[in-house]
Amino acid sequence: MSTVARPTPQQSPATPHILDNAAWAALTGPHAHLAERVGRAARYPLDVSPFTALADPADPRAWDDLAALVGPGTVTPVTGAKSAPQGWETVQHGQGVQLVDTALRAEPAPEAVRLGPDDVPEILDLIALTEPGPFLPRTVELGTYLGIRHRGRLIALAGERLRPPGWTEISAVCTAPDHRGKGLATRLVRAMAAGIRERGDTPFLHASATNTGAIRLYESIGFTLRRRSDFLLVRTPGAQQEQTA
Repeated sequence: MSTVARPTPQQSPATPHILDNAAWAALTGPHAHLAERVGRAARYPLDVSPFTALADPADPRAWDDLAALVGPGTVTPVTGAKSAPQGWETVQHGQGVQLVDTALRAEPAPEAVRLGPDDVPEILDLIALTEPGPFLPRTVELGTYLGIRHRGRLIALAGERLRPPGWTEISAVCTAPDHRGKGLATRLVRAMAAGIRERGDTPFLHASATNTGAIRLYESIGFTLRRRSDFLLVRTPGAQQEQTA
């Protein structure tokens, strides 16, 4: 399949792009069947994904709903927010990048196999070895996961995570250390993109802002940096009350 230029849709500067709050768009869209929600806050089940989302990170009411959703004194990640309200503890503050497919050559990988629940123990072993990001026992329910095996052993992986309407995030891209340098991750990303495009979605992905090697790789195969983003790991109010109760 030849490379197809895919310009990012243009929107009015006053209109937020759906990818600006991708987790919320997914949890209130294609992944709504998985969502646990209180008002303006939502999250995935704890054995599916650690993602939580706010309808508007600038709205104090959304933070109140998140506190009610996850409970007092609970550590939880929040995307798209630069800071937490008074009374919340910021445990960690990091930055990431979001890249979108603009010129990726998408094509099937004949050697790739579809992975499912029976493969989760092997997937978790590979994730622990390579640390591409969080992967939990039911993460495979988020979408398609493809792997490459060598002599029966799972050595490379890629899959789908967030699904805002019209878009699908490629995630969990990893290769066992003793099989790197063979282009396995690139082949899986191209294969994932082929399946995503077949249903009319556009691929996108996230990476840590400090993972310059991965960012360079993604840009070299046809992804374009769209935005930089913030993510927080916060503790909900009420920890002191819980400890002293």
